[in-house]
Amino acid sequence: MKIAFLADPLSTFKIYKDSTFAMMREAARRGHAVYAFEQRDMVLEEGVVTAQVTRLHLTGEADTWYRADAPEIVQLSAFDAVIERKDPPFDMEYVYGTYLLELAERQGARVLNRPGAIRDHNEKLTIGQFSEFTSPTLVSSDPARLRAFHGKHGDVIFKPLDGMGGAGIFRVKDDGMNLGSVIESLTGNGKHTIMAQKFIPAIKQGDKRVLVIGGKPVPFTLARIPQGNEVRGNLAAGGLGVAQPITAREREIAEALGPVLAARGLLLVGLDVIGDFLTEVNVTSPTCFQEITDQTGFDVAAMFIDAVERHVHTEN
Repeated sequence: MKIAFLADPLSTFKIYKDSTFAMMREAARRGHAVYAFEQRDMVLEEGVVTAQVTRLHLTGEADTWYRADAPEIVQLSAFDAVIERKDPPFDMEYVYGTYLLELAERQGARVLNRPGAIRDHNEKLTIGQFSEFTSPTLVSSDPARLRAFHGKHGDVIFKPLDGMGGAGIFRVKDDGMNLGSVIESLTGNGKHTIMAQKFIPAIKQGDKRVLVIGGKPVPFTLARIPQGNEVRGNLAAGGLGVAQPITAREREIAEALGPVLAARGLLLVGLDVIGDFLTEVNVTSPTCFQEITDQTGFDVAAMFIDAVERHVHTEN
């Protein structure tokens, strides 16, 4: 197969932990041709979506980890699969990219995850579709409603709807210290919608990343455990990643959401679970492949490429 990865610049890859690199390596190991391009390389001209792509040859070396052929301009429908792996921020440029990929789909391209599904599933708001698995949650821009939510639940997490890596997350405890300034800052004095969630004490045991591939959960999760006095477990915020067998509750959540999300075109999803509660549904470029594989021996990338191959063969 010919597989093209829409990703961030290859120069930014940290291959010892990068999940996209793990996907590429497994695809190449199986003999698939691996290509890469960036969002800026896509062009719509005379109704046809093309991209300037580069074929990669993985070297197995740590520093110079690939050799690249000369770039070529190719219609995206020429690939057996296009894997969308651009990292957030999910800004308007990202949205424009999903529109171009959606046009490419109409011309025969197979894009995973489907661009329309990525666009329709905000990583914070999607949990509202599965409220039976969430802790008490409020989404609002109204400072009075947000204050009342804190008054009811006492210990609350406030966060923006477009954040990533733990950015912009605040905890306000029972004493309400800095409640007003947190709400004013995050909402821009009532102009921006944010999320408030009742604090889940189980964060001390980690913010679990539950990977779901082709509707089925990976049997191990990565617990991202906050360090020191930090409330955020995100690896980008200094959390410690510890792989663990999936729990019965995590499996219950994954098996309930997995088939639904897969049917919507989301081949790979990263569920965030704290204790018994679902907190986020990550659909842009879920990570943690290599951390889980390195610590447990379970080959997450192999499970993913298996799913890509099944999808392509089913569509043919």
